[in-house]
Amino acid sequence: MAPPRSGSNKKAQLGVFTGYVVAGLGALLGAALLVISLLRPDAFNGLRTVASDAAAPIGQAGAVGRVQSRNIFDAIAGYYRAGSRNAALEQEMKIARVRLAEAEALRQENLRLKAVLGLRAGAAKPIAIGRLIGSTSSSARRIGYLSAGRNDGVRPGMPVTSPMGLVGRVLEAGAFSSRVLLLTDSESMVPVRRATDNVVAFAEGRSDGSLRLRLINLGINPVKKGDVFVTSGSGGLFRPGIAVAIATEITRDGAIAQLLSNPAATDVVTVEPAWQPEAVAALRAPLATPTKAPGE
Repeated sequence: MAPPRSGSNKKAQLGVFTGYVVAGLGALLGAALLVISLLRPDAFNGLRTVASDAAAPIGQAGAVGRVQSRNIFDAIAGYYRAGSRNAALEQEMKIARVRLAEAEALRQENLRLKAVLGLRAGAAKPIAIGRLIGSTSSSARRIGYLSAGRNDGVRPGMPVTSPMGLVGRVLEAGAFSSRVLLLTDSESMVPVRRATDNVVAFAEGRSDGSLRLRLINLGINPVKKGDVFVTSGSGGLFRPGIAVAIATEITRDGAIAQLLSNPAATDVVTVEPAWQPEAVAALRAPLATPTKAPGE
């Protein structure tokens, strides 16, 4: 067995002794500083100021970091708040657009109802009251059948109306029934005007349940969707002010219009006399008089 090394033991003992000496000196120094601070509190003001000055940049950097981080979090929170507010505003705008469309629809409905009310305000004494007992649906012609005829005073050319507006005119009259040329027939043409002013046009049947409004005065088209058109009284057959159609699609020379008095939804109708029989007779007279050849 090897004998212990005396050099290593001396180094260890010396290290332990040095540690005790340093600890004792530290304790004595701390006690002395404590006594001095109790007896003269202002003795270490300079040291504290130096230490504070030395630590100030570090504290300032930390404060800037806290402020910047708080600003970043505030910006993020503000971004999300702005996004939620924008979403709420967009929803409110959508609702407002719907309300605006509803208000415009109500305005157009009021215009239509005013035109329909004007139908009864100036209605003439009816010749006969009957029912639409049928109509063509597959044919290219649009003809309705009326349960009133010559025995009821019905004659060809007389206007046929319903509480919703003009339906057509009598084409042929039998003893107990009549054939009615509906407004949507391709041979039907009625002079009309816009209910709110004197924009005049012709309402032509399209054989598909709608009408084509052709303006008489071409140029800038003043017709708008929702405009109501009524009979103008030109020609003397239809009295003025009978509701006819409402514009649904604007074209270059007028509009496509929806018939207000739909024959498919019409039951009871009224046969009226011609508004100005003399004018109608004067228009038909040249057509009824045969043209003579020269020298006859």
